[in-house]
Amino acid sequence: MNRITYLIDGFNVYHSILSLKRRTGYCTKWLNLSSLCKSYLNLFGKDAKIQDIYYFSALAHYLSTKNSNKVKKHEDYITCLKSLDIKIELGRFKEKDVFCDNCKTMILKHEEKETNVAIGVRLVEVLFTDSCDSVIIMSDDTDLSPAIRRCTELFPDNKIIFAFPFARKNKELLSLAPGSFSISKKQYIRHQLPNPVVLPDGKEIYKPSSW
Repeated sequence: MNRITYLIDGFNVYHSILSLKRRTGYCTKWLNLSSLCKSYLNLFGKDAKIQDIYYFSALAHYLSTKNSNKVKKHEDYITCLKSLDIKIELGRFKEKDVFCDNCKTMILKHEEKETNVAIGVRLVEVLFTDSCDSVIIMSDDTDLSPAIRRCTELFPDNKIIFAFPFARKNKELLSLAPGSFSISKKQYIRHQLPNPVVLPDGKEIYKPSSW
């Protein structure tokens, strides 16, 4: 049996979804990550099965004073993912002063932190504990390169590949993980959550009208 674990960089996927909307007009934020992941099992043999799916992201609480609804939408989406047995790991946003070339002054920005480290740590853990045979990382972030190189050396019998989000293919990562593949726009469109999502306790969560 080929046990498959997915590690999903939530914001990396989110920005690829925004790219898809800009290019085609399709909004696919209501993405069913469970069925999307399962749709690629045929690439790994008849005995392939999903072991675990991890979703890494962060809640933008700094937006609460400006747009509390945006945070609520993300929280509701995470609740839907949990109902599909997807494991959630949340990082945080950190304040950062950035010099603005236009206004010639320092402005406060917020930067997502911990996601890449969390993915790298989880990658080492699932391989070290023999929790899976293959790991698929849904991201194109080259900050993951050191973890991939080291894990390839330490666990040569395990397969690590990337599922590049739409329009985010990366040559460096492809060279580190041969056999990686790209997710097409059709897959985003095809794999959407039902509306509403019915939780185990009977509660219904509806897709936001803007999604």
